[in-house]
Amino acid sequence: MRPAAAKVGAIDEVASAVASARAAGRTVAFANGCFDVLHVGHVRYLAGARAEADVLVVGVNGDASVRRLKGPDRPVMPEADRALLVAALRVVDHVVVFQEDDVKALLLRLKPDVHCKGTDYTPDTVPERDVVRGYGGRVAIVGDPKSHDTRVLLERLRR
Repeated sequence: MRPAAAKVGAIDEVASAVASARAAGRTVAFANGCFDVLHVGHVRYLAGARAEADVLVVGVNGDASVRRLKGPDRPVMPEADRALLVAALRVVDHVVVFQEDDVKALLLRLKPDVHCKGTDYTPDTVPERDVVRGYGGRVAIVGDPKSHDTRVLLERLRR
């Protein structure tokens, strides 16, 4: 197993790894999120995503993106730390940090066979579904029911 730090790369590095995997006949899944405080829901989501393909690439929202999406008090941990924690999971093959608020550009660059989202979505409510279908990929809903929420966990910790 590769060290976690070796799994985190810039988009060009990850795109090259995806191309190599494809050349070897392997399928690629993509999952994404803020992963601000890693919890069991994240682990189950990523395990479900990995079950969809041979290789799992995870996009981690950069710090500015997390602030825009979650508010001025977030993220709790900097992007490099969050990326390394995600990369430390055995089911994850590659991690890329992205600064945009959505993953459309990453999906168009990597063109994963499967774009995985959590159970708070349906295949028809995934925001990137048209992008994925446009290049011939598919959307999969994975993980356990969304009963794990970072915001709730942080509130409990603050009390």
